[in-house]
Amino acid sequence: MEAIWILLLLFVLIMLAGVYAAVRAVRAAKRGIDRTVHQARRTVEDTRLRARQLAQPGAAGELAQLRLSLRGSMRATSQALQAAAPQDQSLSESLVLFQRLSAHAQDLEADLKRLEQEPDRARLTALLPDLRQRTERITHSADSLRWAVRDRTQRFAHDDLDSLNREIEMEAGALRHWTAVEPEEPRTDAGSWPAPEAGTRTAPGAGARPEAGARSGPKAGQEPEPPRPSLGARPQTEPQAWQKPWQQSRRPENTA
Repeated sequence: MEAIWILLLLFVLIMLAGVYAAVRAVRAAKRGIDRTVHQARRTVEDTRLRARQLAQPGAAGELAQLRLSLRGSMRATSQALQAAAPQDQSLSESLVLFQRLSAHAQDLEADLKRLEQEPDRARLTALLPDLRQRTERITHSADSLRWAVRDRTQRFAHDDLDSLNREIEMEAGALRHWTAVEPEEPRTDAGSWPAPEAGTRTAPGAGARPEAGARSGPKAGQEPEPPRPSLGARPQTEPQAWQKPWQQSRRPENTA
């Protein structure tokens, strides 16, 4: 009995999931159809306005031109904001301002569309300066907002590219670490000096290290000190009294 209830529960859950998926698919298809219909209507309307602008000179043609300018500016600004808003959360205030501007643009477009059926051309000509001024103010605000968003996006892209270039240069330098090491000089044993080259003569005592505090040479006006006898060398002095006679005289050479 419990297995039957479990099977019924699974069947109900599967049915509910299928219904939910079908509803979402229908809504997505409906949104796609509405979007396509809206784009088609917009394209048809823009084409009609361009044709009227060229075919009907005067007030009617200028009304069509004002509508085209207004629609193009607002559409471009909306696309720029929608593209940049997901990556930049600070554009929330800009979206609110654009919504307020869109309300004024919709009112102006409704007035322009209504005046297209106005039979009194003199009345229409008198209203054109005010309509033109409103259109220019709205389009100027929309263009300023759009270009500010684009400049901000490009600035962020340039900063990110500069940071990426610096990181790549650092990584490239780290990968070429062997080129920064200088060649080591030939090492000698501790306390030894490198041997002189062939054909060169070294002066006596040239390899000896000078003692600490020793003077490098005699100063002006002083006589140089006599050289001190080195250890192990027999000084050439006169015979001492304690030496024997045969030790005092030099050994004669063999005359045989």
